[in-house]
Amino acid sequence: MNERVVVIGAGIAGLCTALALGPTGRSVLLLERDPAPPSGDADQAFSEWNRRGVGHLRHSHAFLARLRSIISKNHPELLAELRASGCRELGFEGGLTEIHKRTYRAYPIDAELAVLTSRRTTLELTIRRYVERMESVTIRSEAFVESLRADPTPDDPLRISGVVLQGGEEVAADVVVDAGGRLSGCIEQLRGHGARIGEEAESAGILYFTRHYRLNAGQEEPPRGGPPATGDLGFMKFGVFPGDNGCFSITICVPEIEMEMRKAIVSPQAFDAICGQVPGLISWIDPDRATAVSRVFGMGDLVSRWRNFTPEGKPAALGFFALGDSLARTNPLYGRGCSFAAVGAYILRDALDATPDPRARAIVYQAKINAELRPYFTTMRDQDRGAIRRARQMLTPNYRPSARARVLKSFLEDGVTIAIRSDPDLLRAAMRGFHMLEHPSAWLRKPVNMGKVLLHWSRGKARNAAAYPPKAGPDRDALMRAVDLSPEADILRLQAEAQPS
Repeated sequence: MNERVVVIGAGIAGLCTALALGPTGRSVLLLERDPAPPSGDADQAFSEWNRRGVGHLRHSHAFLARLRSIISKNHPELLAELRASGCRELGFEGGLTEIHKRTYRAYPIDAELAVLTSRRTTLELTIRRYVERMESVTIRSEAFVESLRADPTPDDPLRISGVVLQGGEEVAADVVVDAGGRLSGCIEQLRGHGARIGEEAESAGILYFTRHYRLNAGQEEPPRGGPPATGDLGFMKFGVFPGDNGCFSITICVPEIEMEMRKAIVSPQAFDAICGQVPGLISWIDPDRATAVSRVFGMGDLVSRWRNFTPEGKPAALGFFALGDSLARTNPLYGRGCSFAAVGAYILRDALDATPDPRARAIVYQAKINAELRPYFTTMRDQDRGAIRRARQMLTPNYRPSARARVLKSFLEDGVTIAIRSDPDLLRAAMRGFHMLEHPSAWLRKPVNMGKVLLHWSRGKARNAAAYPPKAGPDRDALMRAVDLSPEADILRLQAEAQPS
């Protein structure tokens, strides 16, 4: 295979492309706009690595089972290196409730339902050093791609034959992969050349705030089984992400319309004060247990975006493939961004191996992307829409949901959730969808699983009382007053905005 592949970006998407294409015999060149990582260890990478092109570099990260299994199958040495660098594997058994444990029987699939979690800098540093040792792969840092080398033709779609770097250097390629993320300018350049690219985009409706901590010498993480360390309070979502080498992070997600909390939470004191009102976070940030080691990192402009490069079955461009956030961008809340990139990279490998014809490659690639990733994108987008509605309803005085909405809420909270928390087989089935090992809602469509859910729902709250999790946290008014924020300010603001001018 004599093809030369140029990859724009050496973040997770670009590195996954190298992992997929490097062993095929192709020559793979990654062009990265940012500096190379420091030569030291994971702590130095976290504190010093300058990655302007990755706005979420120091937010919480995890690799779902789908991505972990891709690495395990294709690059087992890399998985060993990730473990050696301190990356954690959180297995299926760690999520079992006391009710599950009464009837739980282990199955081989359980070992695969593991999350690989770490600081993003540690994950990326370890993968990059592994990729740098691959014989057919080269990474050039501080190589800014200024434009695509496009060859318009009268009859065929636009042909991409390489890139032009800042300074004028041209780099020829048989295949160009855009793994440049949300800041990539490739899509607008293609459209400027007349390429037709389908796109759907809408706000995810939330903002992210993350702070990192390190366990003090001799301290351990809080024991599992107490108040939940992840949860959704309606007006705020939160989660603890165990990291590498004694580190962990806490991420709090706030709806866009919660302006008072958005403005306050960027303060480290306010962030910790809010965490101090959530039972499942209190023990994590106890000063005797852990010390904060970062400021509060914010992330906005969270947009769900899906691009189609073969509208009406016709390729928008030949020799060009978008991957990662350049292709499909999702709410980081669901943790599927890195997995999307890895799955896309191996779909690209299969499309390139299937045929040398550039037109057929484009069609095969998009079709497989649609089949593999679109169901998850649609599910996440729909969940975002529901969360946006609920956040606004929470700020609407005297709001009363419809009868249909109340029944659906009860089905999800008192039926689906309780059944999953009670039956280890249902938990296993649901986790397969969550981890992208099968269609996200396939498990609930199976009659035997739906029957179990309906049975638990019909039993009522009293009989299911032991399966309900402890309360995740205070209500909105109580939390905001406890941290000296006004719970009425955003309500009054929305009412004023609704008044006719």
